Amino acid sequence: MNSMTQQHGPRIFDSSEVQDFLKTVSGFDKSAGSDRGKQILHRLLSDIYRLIDDFDVTPEEFWQSVSVLNALGKDTQFGLLAPGLGFDHYLDMRMDAADAARGLAGGTPRTIEGPLYVAGAPESHAEARMDDGSDAEAEVMWLSGQVRDTSGQPIRGARVEIWHADSHGNYSFFDPSQSDYNLRRTILTDDEGRYRARSIIPSGYGCPPDSPTQQVLDLLGRHGQRPAHIHFFISAPGHRHLTTQINLAGDPYTYDDFAFATREELVVEATRIEDAATARQRGLEGPFTEVVFDVELAATETAELQQRHKRPRALEDA
Repeated sequence: MNSMTQQHGPRIFDSSEVQDFLKTVSGFDKSAGSDRGKQILHRLLSDIYRLIDDFDVTPEEFWQSVSVLNALGKDTQFGLLAPGLGFDHYLDMRMDAADAARGLAGGTPRTIEGPLYVAGAPESHAEARMDDGSDAEAEVMWLSGQVRDTSGQPIRGARVEIWHADSHGNYSFFDPSQSDYNLRRTILTDDEGRYRARSIIPSGYGCPPDSPTQQVLDLLGRHGQRPAHIHFFISAPGHRHLTTQINLAGDPYTYDDFAFATREELVVEATRIEDAATARQRGLEGPFTEVVFDVELAATETAELQQRHKRPRALEDA
């Protein structure tokens, strides 16, 4: 891109002709359509038109950008690029601010959902095995925790949805080599608010190096790597729904996540357990890695806040 001090083309954005044209393009002269949609698109187009003026964007640069957008859509990578450009984290920041304005304080912090949730995972009470046993070389993980309210009281029957990548950084449904719902489970907490899951240690992953997402990140001089992490939806009647994920401590990208999902309170130690007796108590035959993630849910009477926000999701239930 040319710098703003190297302007060669004319500056026409502020002309009445361009301003009238923007109103026409945005449908302001039509009675049909969505007023809100028109206003949002008008703002978006105005910002882009002004950007073209300010940075003297050439036709070649514009159409190169269109080509990248086409590639992102073809490869369904908008959902991958969005967190990389900070949109997911910015929406979380806005929700945090809205909670603060409501006086809804406390509880485990939220962080981004990501694009790889799939509805309908098998449901069980108190505990589950998440992996299908096909990855014999993977490190066994024992994941457990307690769901409590902000006064420390356990929440019985809380719904804990968990999903994560395999040891190669791939997710079931998006990786055809994996069985359906591999590494995806829903666990209802026991009388003490506890959940337990046997699984495998996930791997972090990176954007495909030849992908349009990485092409955009390369333009910014940024990597596209994510640390090893585990996703959660946690909900219970009378409490704010929590969308969060934990990053496993010690990963080289724990504090350098291209998706900006890391929060200090959500970095969790993964502890290697070598003791054979402890392994047998868990029904395991050898060493394993233990991960403990306790959760606090904030109380709310607002029904809307007790549900995850609506967005397109794979195999989403009604």
